[in-house]
Amino acid sequence: MNKMTLRTLPALILIAFSGAASAAAFQLWEQNASGLGTAYAGSAAVADNASTVFFNPAGMTQLTGFQLSAGVNGIGPRFEFNNEGSSGLLGGSGNGGNAGGWAAVPNAYFSWQLSPNWYLGFGVSAPFGLSTEYNNSNWIGKNQSIKSEIKTVNYNPSVAYKVNDKVSLGFGVNYQTINAEMTNATPLGLYALKGDDSAWGWNAGALFTLSPAMRVGISYRSAVSYTLEGTRSLGATSSAAKADIKLPDTFILSVWQQVSDRWEAMGDLSYTNWSTLDKLKINHSTGTDVEAFNYKDSWRFAWGAAYRATESTKLKFGIAYDKTPTTNNDRSARVPDNDRVWFSLGGQWNTGKTGTFDLGYSYLYLKDPTINQSKLNGASTLRGRYDDSAHVVGLQYSVGF
Repeated sequence: MNKMTLRTLPALILIAFSGAASAAAFQLWEQNASGLGTAYAGSAAVADNASTVFFNPAGMTQLTGFQLSAGVNGIGPRFEFNNEGSSGLLGGSGNGGNAGGWAAVPNAYFSWQLSPNWYLGFGVSAPFGLSTEYNNSNWIGKNQSIKSEIKTVNYNPSVAYKVNDKVSLGFGVNYQTINAEMTNATPLGLYALKGDDSAWGWNAGALFTLSPAMRVGISYRSAVSYTLEGTRSLGATSSAAKADIKLPDTFILSVWQQVSDRWEAMGDLSYTNWSTLDKLKINHSTGTDVEAFNYKDSWRFAWGAAYRATESTKLKFGIAYDKTPTTNNDRSARVPDNDRVWFSLGGQWNTGKTGTFDLGYSYLYLKDPTINQSKLNGASTLRGRYDDSAHVVGLQYSVGF
């Protein structure tokens, strides 16, 4: 286990991979920019560049030679609180401003065809990320939250095997690091928890080519269990602390179809087992602190299409519904989340031998969530409504040799 420092990874890498979640809770779907324009519909079946290593490693069998894909997504969420009757022991004044802000989430992948039937791949990505920080540390909800941050980096070697022209299988191993921090105010001073760890997981997938114009993909990413080790501080007192956390597993079912010479259609159904995250129990020398999540399992539905405008240019669009794992009774100021709808647009430009560029944009509409969160044994209750939304912009370069 790692102590509460940044020594697990160079600090600059962790900063680059910090993210403010745009999918439900603090999951990050933004693992490429080529799928952003279709709201990630068909993510486990499209397999048109090396980023399939993340979504479905079996998709590498659709690629030839050596393929490289790298990109970055900028995520800009907005979480603005409006007070509606908060009571008890509260902060100073003000609603805390925008607790969101822009963050960069880079990614990189490659795949290599070893033989007609065997493929190797590798990916670096950030499956989960969260960053909320209220502008005023003395805001009305300071007892509930001031800063909350989770950073993950995932290293994903993969292998794929083409069984025949109809069936391909893929498997990957995941080495994932996590770095977490959360703070809030108490009558005894600032409460702060910092911790990090690394752990192993796995992912697998299958790709079924039903016809030259239709593919169906299924994929699964396992849960990853951590034991965060670091420090727990309360005012001027600090002590070593541990906390177990299990990030959820995800299942994806995707379809891709070539409708005509110019049109492609794709769809996605995904399920994330968020119920693995119930309570965070922080064990330290003087007792145990509990941060409640009470998350429920969630679903995501997406549909998208692509239109080949010219031999080198595609236009993309998509829509998705992403259900939150939290409820009105359990929503917290750390993750003021709610159901969201993705509206996505994108474009692809194939320059030929010099590679392919993808540009995508999504606007995330969130139904404004309400909050009724009590802390300090009920002595402080934050009541109100959040104004939530997000913008996502992505750029990706892919090339084959």
